[in-house]
Amino acid sequence: MTTQLTPDNPFAAPSELPYALPPFDRITDEHFEPAFEVGLAEHAAEIESIATNPEPPSFDNTIVAMERSGRLLGRVSAVFFNLTSSDTSPYRQELQAKMAPKLAAHRDAIHLNPKLFDRVEELFRRREELGLDPESAWLLERVHTDFQRAGAGLPEADQRRLRALNEELSTLSTRFQENLLNDTNELAVLVDDRAELAGLSEDAIAAAGEAAASRGETGKYLLTLSLPTSQPLLASLENRALRERLFRASESRGTRGNEYDNRELLSRIATLRAERAALLGYANHAAYVIADETARTSEAALGLLERLAPAAVANARRDAEELQRYLEQDLPGATLEPWDWAFYGERVRKARYDIDEATLRPYFELGRVLRDGVFFAANQLYGLTFTERHDLPKYHPEVRVFEVSDADGGPLGLFLGDYYTRDSKRGGAWMNTFVDQSELLGERPVVVNNLNIVRPPEGEPTLLTFDEVVTAFHEFGHALHALLSAVRHPTFAGTNVPRDFVEYPSQVNEMWMLWPEVLANYAKHHETGEPLPSRLVNRLQDAARYGQGYSTTEYLAAALLDQAWHGLAPDTGIGDVAGFESAALERAGVALREVPPRYRSTYFAHIFSGGYSAGYYSYIWSEVLDADTVEWFRENGGLRRANGDHFRRTLLGRGGSVDSMTAFREFRGRDPEIAPLLARRGLTGA
Repeated sequence: MTTQLTPDNPFAAPSELPYALPPFDRITDEHFEPAFEVGLAEHAAEIESIATNPEPPSFDNTIVAMERSGRLLGRVSAVFFNLTSSDTSPYRQELQAKMAPKLAAHRDAIHLNPKLFDRVEELFRRREELGLDPESAWLLERVHTDFQRAGAGLPEADQRRLRALNEELSTLSTRFQENLLNDTNELAVLVDDRAELAGLSEDAIAAAGEAAASRGETGKYLLTLSLPTSQPLLASLENRALRERLFRASESRGTRGNEYDNRELLSRIATLRAERAALLGYANHAAYVIADETARTSEAALGLLERLAPAAVANARRDAEELQRYLEQDLPGATLEPWDWAFYGERVRKARYDIDEATLRPYFELGRVLRDGVFFAANQLYGLTFTERHDLPKYHPEVRVFEVSDADGGPLGLFLGDYYTRDSKRGGAWMNTFVDQSELLGERPVVVNNLNIVRPPEGEPTLLTFDEVVTAFHEFGHALHALLSAVRHPTFAGTNVPRDFVEYPSQVNEMWMLWPEVLANYAKHHETGEPLPSRLVNRLQDAARYGQGYSTTEYLAAALLDQAWHGLAPDTGIGDVAGFESAALERAGVALREVPPRYRSTYFAHIFSGGYSAGYYSYIWSEVLDADTVEWFRENGGLRRANGDHFRRTLLGRGGSVDSMTAFREFRGRDPEIAPLLARRGLTGA
């Protein structure tokens, strides 16, 4: 085992680049494993020193010392796990599989260290005597809770079993992610005849041609898959047979009996999570997870989903009847199928609102959306400015790096944008950090947004769909949460908040996409510079509300499926994944043939390889807060610095340094109300 890093390893010392940006131009794959080995050993030694400190426990020599520990391990982990999501390789996948159980064991070694827990426990018992400021008092409470939830109080035999469970679960989750990426790439739909692509824009066809050529299929067209069940191209493809091929490819991921089949894997994950929850004193994994969220109980989370389901399904059924009539105009006697919904939904949208994706995309050029939309809104609200830095190293040529300055011109952090899809990137969209803000460590944030936009041919503009613009604003909402963080302790930085609160600020940021001042600033034709016509602006506002029956139902189906998997009691056998899924959807009342769940179990990365297990309900839970917050902005004049400063001061800047619902009440002046959400989603009859 490596005992120390050679000086030429870029992780050996903190980066000297601005904002401690990792020196990507110096980092190679050979640097990761030794940095992990030494980082693990150093952190273990630091923790042991804290645990065996002969001095009586104090907040500084125990809690703050833990906050300062593990710096090398933190540096290498931040870079490596960002890259395994954004730009992986067979070597990185292999190393991830190797490191996952080691890191799980390392976390357990910390939380299950009896001497360390004794010090934390003593401080917690004496917390009223310590004279701590509010953030420090909250940190002590959170650390104590984390130790308890990690099994610190369990008998030794149970702790041994817990360690084994955590190691196996980390390995299985990593394999699930790898299988999904590989199967998604393998199932991309290859098209021989250009005529089959009727309905797609010229740039979409050209991009498909380049995707095929990149895999050695020159003269053909490759339709790559995005993460959700329903693929974006289904809204445009006129060829019904090709729509079916694309849909079935998407839905078959992880179910084909090949080396990438995820069924046995996810069943094992659910079973082990249930066992772990029982070991920790909970009825099931959902109860364990949600006890530490703002919802507090799985019954509360499930209750919200079940309250919304009947109205959502009723709306979807009404929409299905309308789409069926449109389908029969083309194919008398045909039955509406899942691969028809987006196509005929787009036709209804065009007929009703005289607007379609092809009309909109020329007005949504990526560079302008980013500069004059996303960044413009942040400037108007928070006074932030963004300067592109071409002199700083990047982990991939497609990444863009921006220095972010605060309203007073002072340095705030770095923002990295990685917007294009590639075979080495996992599906979906997400925000992450390379460096977290912390006054204690003197660090400013380095934040990255990842999307999966199909790259156009060289020299052509990147024109976004309406949904991709929404996603750009959404993910930047997460970025703002990290960039505007103003906490002392790194544990509380940015998005380190309860899972059912983390989506709230990002959902709020979506509102600015259609805010008149913002839309007028960025929605301009990429060739002529002409603004989006006012007639389209009004229709766009109305069209954005169309299709809520489908979108709400597909989301609720996935969220309820998540609760079903994680509501299992220990030792519940799962013989048939598809059968379990069907039964769960039927019981929940969301089993609509034409509206499949947003994610089927075998490619539900959020819950089986991401951080949303038993927490996918978070999006709608957060949207209650979001919709109520949008009302506050409207009531108070909208896009105003005073409003942005209030949101920043009371909520965004505080990260996890205060109870999340306390922060919301300080911002809003009261508890959240659900009425704005029901109105937004057309569920007022729920």
